[in-house]
Amino acid sequence: MAKTYSIPTYFILISFLINLISSLPLTWADVLPYQLHTLTIATRLRVDLDATAKAARDFGKLVQQTPAAVLYPSSIEDIVSLVKFSNNQPSPFTIAARGRGHSLGGQAMAPNGVVVDMTSLKNSSAGIGIKVTRNPVSGSYADVGGHQLWIDVLQATLEHGLAPVSWTDYLYLTVGGTLSNAGGSGQTFRHGPQISNVHEMDVITGKGELVTCSKETNSDLFYAVLGGLGQFGIITRARIPLEPAPKRVKWVRMLYDDFSTFSEDQEHLISINGLDYLEGSLITKQSPPNNWRSSFFSKSQYPIISSLLTKNGIIYSIEVVKYYDDLTGHTVDEELQELFKGLRFLPGLVFTKDVTLVDFLDRVHIGELQLQAKGLWDVPHPWLNLFVPKSRISDFNSGVFRDIILKTNQTVGPLLVYPMIRNKWDNGMSAAIPDEDIFYSIGLLHSSGADDWEPLENQNKEILKFCDKAGIKIKQYLPRYTTKADWMNHFGPKWKIFEDRKAQFDPKNILSPGQRIFNSI
Repeated sequence: MAKTYSIPTYFILISFLINLISSLPLTWADVLPYQLHTLTIATRLRVDLDATAKAARDFGKLVQQTPAAVLYPSSIEDIVSLVKFSNNQPSPFTIAARGRGHSLGGQAMAPNGVVVDMTSLKNSSAGIGIKVTRNPVSGSYADVGGHQLWIDVLQATLEHGLAPVSWTDYLYLTVGGTLSNAGGSGQTFRHGPQISNVHEMDVITGKGELVTCSKETNSDLFYAVLGGLGQFGIITRARIPLEPAPKRVKWVRMLYDDFSTFSEDQEHLISINGLDYLEGSLITKQSPPNNWRSSFFSKSQYPIISSLLTKNGIIYSIEVVKYYDDLTGHTVDEELQELFKGLRFLPGLVFTKDVTLVDFLDRVHIGELQLQAKGLWDVPHPWLNLFVPKSRISDFNSGVFRDIILKTNQTVGPLLVYPMIRNKWDNGMSAAIPDEDIFYSIGLLHSSGADDWEPLENQNKEILKFCDKAGIKIKQYLPRYTTKADWMNHFGPKWKIFEDRKAQFDPKNILSPGQRIFNSI
């Protein structure tokens, strides 16, 4: 039976190896896997191929970067010990926290470093679970482990008749993962992104300090971590505000054949009160009405959609939702009709569903299971996610949707385009967004075969080149920059603050090397 070491004992072994090779032309990562390959470090630190190979890939399937080891923590203290240990080395090794590995370009990887598999905390009694607190004065909230999945947060809070208000389209992501980026969806226009809906966090900084932070306490860390791409700390707990949960939703889609009308109606809908969700999308021959995001349309509705596609090449869809419960069920249809007054969708092309809140919020998972059954989920995903200023969205439509995408005819997957409101975001947080009051979230959610993703990546580059040449001041969401100049341009006026906070909370550049912000500079 293979020998098992505790975390402190194992760190002593690592320290010995580091000292051994400090005078050799090798890094500690060159020696570590070979020296300890035969050991089984149960549920903690592993160097075997099964562990490192899994941590070397992500959802994007475009990048492969192998760590020297993977930590499967059984407690928060295990992670603290690892970060402190790295800090104390003459040449600190890098560390990346990994949730579901849903990054697109290696952002949660640590080449020759250590990847922390945060989801292993879920199997530990020492991990932080999901604790709901009702407070009639300050409001209800849930204390949630950073490793917890949003789907589990939903199920746990619904038991109390409560739920968070801001979501991502896909719920099988970790809380720490989405809060490190922004966490946006069709609720963002109303409630802001998920990073705007956090009261408090526990964070392990790059110094190995476990710190509780909020807008009032250790606020610099709080603002840095939210949308901070993992550069300042590892989120181990977040306090999420809750509101009474609706039971059901009216889910409506409206079709358009003109982009200006489509975008203007979206902007009108987010300017009035009443809706709980709004997203827009494109329907093309390569991006059909029903896809893995949702199977909304019935087969009987396909002929008319197909006819419109033949005529126009692209049609546009506004997707809205209004929540209701037992008390409001008898008025919800009338309220929707009032909200839809003045909209200019194609006559008669309004389609409605009535589903439970869970069925709506978890709609993407249904598509995921269907693709998994066909072997079509675990494939390359050369996605491109952008924020585009409202003033240039028409130019983006002409140059990208109508020109690049329609003419190349190779995009496979959902195409999203819907507006957000800047004042729903907290500008003190690290996330970078356009300067205009309204901007559009663009999601080009491509899928490809194992060996034919490069044309789609080249298309992404062509789109970025077009925006640069046309002077469209986009911001990438889930960015994949590789140079200091690109990152400085991305963060704009926030760069100096971002850089200063890195020096304050992770001075040795240990955390999240896969983002290639400071480790490549």
